[in-house]
Amino acid sequence: MNQSFHQAAGRIAINLEAVKMGEDLCVVITGGDRPHIGAVGMSIPRPSLADPERVSATTSVFTLPGHKEDEVARYVSHRLAATLNTNVVVVCGIHVDNIQKEELISVQTMLDELLAKLSEIELG
Repeated sequence: MNQSFHQAAGRIAINLEAVKMGEDLCVVITGGDRPHIGAVGMSIPRPSLADPERVSATTSVFTLPGHKEDEVARYVSHRLAATLNTNVVVVCGIHVDNIQKEELISVQTMLDELLAKLSEIELG
């Protein structure tokens, strides 16, 4: 199963591709002026420490020197692992020249919209 999604706002476009790998999920997020590999996040689902009846996740992130995608990789992999109750790896590289604060907020909004679309589909 491969699923691709796209969001754009102003001068920023983000692409998300999800690949089901057995029971696991690999997600590639690229966009901006120069797509690349900036960070990798890996999450595994586990019972929430606050409420064992809820699913949370443990997340690890590896960031290439000089890149800032660690927060995106962490956020997306953690949220998907907890929501879908499956192992998730996210590879992320979004670069926007001279990005402005309001554009960073727009990137977060687009990521949330992409995650909502991905969470709505049947991944099995």
